[in-house]
Amino acid sequence: MLEWLRAHPFVTWIIIFVLITYVYNKVFKTRKLPILKDAIIYLMLGLGSGMLLFFQLAGLPIVLSLTVAVVLMLMVRIRYYVQERENRKS
Repeated sequence: MLEWLRAHPFVTWIIIFVLITYVYNKVFKTRKLPILKDAIIYLMLGLGSGMLLFFQLAGLPIVLSLTVAVVLMLMVRIRYYVQERENRKS
């Protein structure tokens, strides 16, 4: 898989950008920002994705690490959903 990601850097950059954007929106975004500030933040996320792409191409498992982080965040969201559902039944 690492070889495929290394052979397709643009696709790898998109994957990194999507994963970072998900993490940003679920963890760090607390309120709605004005459109210009939002655009600046996403531009900076794109630049940061470029830096992480460099690390990925150098051999570090950036995509794998981000995927694990997103999966853990989804597991926590599912757990909260199940607990909330059980509390409504009680």
